[in-house]
Amino acid sequence: MVSVPELPDSLVLEILLRLPHTAVLNAGLTCHQWFAVSRDEFLWKELFYNYYRIPRSVPRHPAAVSWYREFKRLYDCIPFVEVQTLKEHHDQVLHLAFSHSGHRFSSCSKDCTVKLWDTERPNGIISLVHSSNMRQFNWGYTQFSQFNSDDTLLLVSGVYLGPHHSSSGEIAVISLENYTLLSRVRNKPYDVFGCWLNETHLISGNLHWIGNMTSCTVLWLNKAFQDIESENVNVVKRLFKIQNVNASTIRTVMVAHCRRHDTPDLLLDYQAQSQARQHKAESQQHQPLLFNLASDSEEDEDERPEEGEELAEKSHSVRLPHLNPSRLEHVRHGLQSGNTHERQLESRVARLMGSSRTKAPDPSLVAPSAPGEGEDKTYLLFTTGSLTYSPHQIGIKRIMPDQMTTCGPVLGEERSAEEFFDSLDHVIDIHGHIIGMGLSPDHRLIKS
Repeated sequence: MVSVPELPDSLVLEILLRLPHTAVLNAGLTCHQWFAVSRDEFLWKELFYNYYRIPRSVPRHPAAVSWYREFKRLYDCIPFVEVQTLKEHHDQVLHLAFSHSGHRFSSCSKDCTVKLWDTERPNGIISLVHSSNMRQFNWGYTQFSQFNSDDTLLLVSGVYLGPHHSSSGEIAVISLENYTLLSRVRNKPYDVFGCWLNETHLISGNLHWIGNMTSCTVLWLNKAFQDIESENVNVVKRLFKIQNVNASTIRTVMVAHCRRHDTPDLLLDYQAQSQARQHKAESQQHQPLLFNLASDSEEDEDERPEEGEELAEKSHSVRLPHLNPSRLEHVRHGLQSGNTHERQLESRVARLMGSSRTKAPDPSLVAPSAPGEGEDKTYLLFTTGSLTYSPHQIGIKRIMPDQMTTCGPVLGEERSAEEFFDSLDHVIDIHGHIIGMGLSPDHRLIKS
């Protein structure tokens, strides 16, 4: 049998560069040499930019470990089949929110409308069921919406056009039974957004300047139904009064309901979680991590062309090499270890600055309850900052059961004279500008 001499790797690479990605995967099944070249990083970088038509000035995602894996992630995981186009909005859409049942969703736009959509129509067609124009209330645009837990009410947050280019916002509550406006609540600044505390109460904010660079944020608890049931029942109640420094403000307020069987990892920062994972790794093979980069739970496999790879089409499945979790941990460590001295100094300053406004963490927040003593806990989460105006910290404050109703003392009457401001229970320093934050369905915190 006459053996065919192998082509130089450079020539094989030149051939593969002229093929589409599906043909490259096919060609990789030819032999070991062609398989190795078909996984070349330079090759997949060129395929990536050519296939997705992304400007080369746009870098690869920081969490991506290779061009090959990033191409696969976008190709296999990102939906690209357009089934319907909704054109009812006439300006930029700013926010979408799904109901807890998943049968409806709402959309907010710069056209100053909030629209409600139904996904349970025949043939899977999404239809518009309601639209509210908030311009009649002197709004600039709608920016955020949220369904309450039983999907009977919709909270809509928007920017209020006040005098002198005011930063005020407003929150409106709309009934989803008859689509009537139930209440309106002032919200300042508008990027507090507001959120539901429970089915019938929502949280808003108000900002008060008390110095050149210092202010305080008052968080209010509001009844969604601001009707008059009794002269002894409050429709609003001051929840917390928190000091802001360096011209920062509280933004992106949200509520997390932690069940008594949940782990306390919600209140651990990245370093604490890494240490906890190291201890748990001895008894567990894999432990989920908050604020983590995307990780793979599958073991690294030694792929060979004779294993019969198939094309990455929708009617086929491609077996691509997986990344070992230990290698991903090494990448995480490398990302975190950069500028160590600078981060240590910044963290030290943050602790000194935060010590005047933050008390020691409540042990009940970070330690699991003893058997039989566990109880559901509710936390208020928001972005804030102590070093700069830009939000770079996540503040956490526990909401006690007696604070979850507008009944009882109002306007801080329950606070003693020496406690002018409420202290935070925990602060997580992100060491960077927080541009977004959200909660997963199981109330784990996600930030960006």
